[in-house]
Amino acid sequence: MAKYLRTSSISAELENLIRDAKKELYIISPYLKLSDHIKELLNDKEREKVEVRIIFGKQELAPAEMSYLEELKYVRLYFSKNLHAKCYLNESKMIITSMNLYEFSQQNNKEMGILIDTSNEEDKVVYLEAEKDIESIIHNSEDFSYVKAPQKQNPKDSPKTDKPIILNNKDYSKSNYKTTKELSEITGISSKKINSWFTNNNLMYKKEEDWITTKKGSELGGISKVGQYGKFIVWPEEIANEIKE
Repeated sequence: MAKYLRTSSISAELENLIRDAKKELYIISPYLKLSDHIKELLNDKEREKVEVRIIFGKQELAPAEMSYLEELKYVRLYFSKNLHAKCYLNESKMIITSMNLYEFSQQNNKEMGILIDTSNEEDKVVYLEAEKDIESIIHNSEDFSYVKAPQKQNPKDSPKTDKPIILNNKDYSKSNYKTTKELSEITGISSKKINSWFTNNNLMYKKEEDWITTKKGSELGGISKVGQYGKFIVWPEEIANEIKE
């Protein structure tokens, strides 16, 4: 049956949960500030090729954390603006808790949590119910990408694409404009890869928290918008035909 956890037990069981993940690991926490010890555990999961999904809800990632996470190719980040849940799971265990993945919480706050273990049949039902909600959260989250602004390059070093982009000189006045997330839904390619495609083709770049169009991107119909979380870009729907993984 489910096990009640106090603050110190939550930290210990969370460490065990991450360490024991063999196939997948989900980290769901509004505040994402990684301790050195958690980074060491994630480094181990990277070496073991464990698929890690991190869902966070506050855009307060420090540059060092952004730089660290973008180097882990088995980590995928999702942003859910209304996220308040704190839940951590691997393929067999889950912790639902008040504790953020935030070193201060682990060391200073009084927290409570529940450990669910699917080796127990009653726990398995609870695990599967929670898993459905997690899938829904991911489906409705933004697949987040940290792509740095492009540096000046030698033309010989410029990324090569399979074929040239052919949207120049078109009239976009009747086009439907799409966000990166909407283009992801059209193409079946993740938002992260679509953002990479735009930056690799020198159509946009990221400056701090804002996406900026290049001159080439503007010529291809990219339009800058301002939203709750900074500047973003919408693109003519036709560009979906050009996007490749």
